[in-house]
Amino acid sequence: MDQLLAEEITLRKLEVFSSFMKNETIGRTAEALKMSNVSIHRSLHSLEEGIGCPLFTRKGRNLLPLPTAKELYAHIDRVLTDLHSCIHSTRLLGNVDNDHVRLGTLYSLAIQTLPQLITGLRLRRPHIDFELHMGSNEQLLRKLSESQLDAIIIATGKEVIDRARFEVLPLFTDRIYLTAPINADFPAGMSATAPVDLRLFKGKPFISLSEGFATYKDFQSAFRVAGFEPNIVAKVKDIFSVLSMVQSGLGFALLPRRMCAVYKGSVRFLPLADCFQQNQSIGIVFDRSREHEPNLLALVAEGRMFARHLPSLNFPTESDSHNAE
Repeated sequence: MDQLLAEEITLRKLEVFSSFMKNETIGRTAEALKMSNVSIHRSLHSLEEGIGCPLFTRKGRNLLPLPTAKELYAHIDRVLTDLHSCIHSTRLLGNVDNDHVRLGTLYSLAIQTLPQLITGLRLRRPHIDFELHMGSNEQLLRKLSESQLDAIIIATGKEVIDRARFEVLPLFTDRIYLTAPINADFPAGMSATAPVDLRLFKGKPFISLSEGFATYKDFQSAFRVAGFEPNIVAKVKDIFSVLSMVQSGLGFALLPRRMCAVYKGSVRFLPLADCFQQNQSIGIVFDRSREHEPNLLALVAEGRMFARHLPSLNFPTESDSHNAE
């Protein structure tokens, strides 16, 4: 059926009509809908014009439904119920009006960042539940673009993000450190106190994350400055495997400072010399078109609180990294 309804017939007018048929008077209808008596009367009169036949007869100040109004009401109340149900199910499918949040994050943020944010979110919205997805920057950005995730927490600095479509809320900035086994075979001539000169590590074994991870890009950038291709003995798909291999003495790695809390005392985190330093800007990314949804509003509010109170959250500091030696 391709025929369009008359312009005077709107969903709002049909809702006013349905409410009037339930409440029986203009005064009670206006009170229920928080509208004026005049607005209710105009809406009903306009609906009559759109349908093209009388729906009511006057008796004093009251409107009495004609058989035509009763016929319309018998159908329209069911239609409105079905329509509201359809809109609700559609919004649920789009993850609106839903206490279920699909959140993507990097593996390295599962230590302190993610637990802090989830704890705060649960205080704001106690009934919320989370579907967590972990992966690389590349994987998470693709899933967000395809609406498979509601928000992601990633390294944003070196990624191409469509700022017209996506909002980025900065959380904190981290630095990349040389990660070494406790009993590492350091290069000759390396200072015990000065920041690490990567040029001394030519030929030394390194463990790296796979392509697509933000830390892999930082790894490549640092060695481009050093002027040689690193000797990569293993590439893995999660940062905890990298740390385990370093701890086992299989080689060195370049990892963000926040990871020093994981293997503190069993792996050394050493700052790089200024020319090799790489920063990671961590932030929450979400679709601008959904920024007014309650769950995302709560996530943004908690993210801002997190960023504001970062020094009090027991995050690794420069001294912590040196103490890990």
